[in-house]
Amino acid sequence: MPQSTIKTLAGKIALVTGGSRGIGAAIVQRLSDEGASVAFTYSSSSEKAELLALTINEAGGSALAIRADSADPDAVRSAVSQTVERLGGIDILVNNAGILIRGDVADYDLADFDRMFAVNVRAVFVAAQAAAREMGHGGRIITIGSVAADRSGFPGASVYSMTKGAVAAMTRGLARDLGPRGITVNAIQPGPTLTDMSAEHEEITKPLLAVGRMGKDEEIASFAAYLAGPEAAFITGSALTIDGGYLA
Repeated sequence: MPQSTIKTLAGKIALVTGGSRGIGAAIVQRLSDEGASVAFTYSSSSEKAELLALTINEAGGSALAIRADSADPDAVRSAVSQTVERLGGIDILVNNAGILIRGDVADYDLADFDRMFAVNVRAVFVAAQAAAREMGHGGRIITIGSVAADRSGFPGASVYSMTKGAVAAMTRGLARDLGPRGITVNAIQPGPTLTDMSAEHEEITKPLLAVGRMGKDEEIASFAAYLAGPEAAFITGSALTIDGGYLA
């Protein structure tokens, strides 16, 4: 059988948080292309979410859009429950939802601190906790972190960097807790990636990368699909950088 026709995730069920646009949407599409049934959450981009689900379903895949604010623990738990109830289980969780609220430490608003921690850190734990209760042997938990865990890179990113450092540390702990059950836990740490939100910074950012260009969302999605697949069964507890040499 030609390699291109092999569906590495056939029969698997996935949930992607923050999956309506950018890197999240690319991950949803790639997991579907690999044969998985995919549920994904969105907070405000309802038109993009419904269009993505429709596109996948009309192409013969299976996609389910779920409205859920990752700052709300009950909404996160409900997204996991809906995935299990409507798709028949959960084998793969991709924690992609995240926010960036920049600000100088001298006058940073604690309400912004709390919201960013809630979305970027607490929601990751809540989703992992809920999904792990439903997963069997071979389950996969993947979180989209950031190279900001290792290098802030720009002013006003101290709180954001803190949340991504917390994700990397949590990944190691969860891997220890869930490893005996055959569930792997990893974080992907993208460097500067070209999305609709980052395009305006492309020319400033390109010289900072060894390969001379920003990453593509489908490249991050490819990495996520690999970690979700059978060949990555021995990779766990890792924060894996994909940054075009940004940290080199």
